[in-house]
Amino acid sequence: MAERADDRLVRLLGIVAYLDGAGPVPVGELARHFGVSERQVLEDVDALWVSGTPGYWPDDLIDFDADSIERGVVRLTEARGMTRPLRLGTREAVALVAALRAMRETGAVQGDPQRAGVVESVLRKLTDATGEAAAALDVRLAPEGDPQVVATIASALAAGHRLRIRYVTAADEASEREIDPVSLHTQDEHAYLLAWCHRAQGRRTFRVDRILEALDTGTPVEGHDVDPDVDFAPAGDAPLATIVLASQARTVAEQVPVESVRDLPDGTFEVRLRVTNPVWLRQLLLARARHVRSVEPAAVAQDVRETARAALAAYERLPDAPAAG
Repeated sequence: MAERADDRLVRLLGIVAYLDGAGPVPVGELARHFGVSERQVLEDVDALWVSGTPGYWPDDLIDFDADSIERGVVRLTEARGMTRPLRLGTREAVALVAALRAMRETGAVQGDPQRAGVVESVLRKLTDATGEAAAALDVRLAPEGDPQVVATIASALAAGHRLRIRYVTAADEASEREIDPVSLHTQDEHAYLLAWCHRAQGRRTFRVDRILEALDTGTPVEGHDVDPDVDFAPAGDAPLATIVLASQARTVAEQVPVESVRDLPDGTFEVRLRVTNPVWLRQLLLARARHVRSVEPAAVAQDVRETARAALAAYERLPDAPAAG
């Protein structure tokens, strides 16, 4: 699966900071620390080796000791200022204060006392340093999903109580189930609740805005062996779809977990992705229909066409609706 560019950027910056403080580190140890393969660490070092400050002459680039790498050890010799403390201007500080205040309002932070404490501490220090500019800033976010549901989830997480929820999937299928909540996570613009589902007898992730009702049962959660990390990537055995898109839809390659991206000679690009939910893929293609050039397998394209025709037909049945072109 192709890695998101922003995830790799964070790791690249982290490698420089880590090596600056830790000194020479074996490739294997660095790989374990950042949760990637040794091959990926070497590829990251190669990328950093040709990165640096504007000018990009040899003396402007981040540098490593080549002999150490030959021996399986990564030794940073020149960070080019990447590890110096960041000095923020007033405008940058105010933007960061706004982002932190928005983060403070999310369910993922409100439902985790440790996260909330970290955000509140950073926000308080930054607000004090920014002064009047921060005081004039007002950030208010509409919570994703029913506010009562979000509040119930947050309180149940804090108390360690089981929830009874009514949930609707992307395919518009509603169900009721009892869950032991574990943690809240965010991915792009959505919040997700990780929980142990008693109906499925397994670990499940629920999108918060699809939880229609939530009731705190008052029953203490059971001790389940649930991995707290959430992987939003589709399973490796899910069917593959190949989509060719116009260059204007390039954000698809960054916003959606894809297996591969290939630029084509005519300026379009091809993505291959795994599909665990056909409804999700249908919505993706309909939202970007004007930029879609081809879709495989053919059954996926046919499904999208039929859905679009059904939608147009529904509009035609409305009073005074214009004829479909």
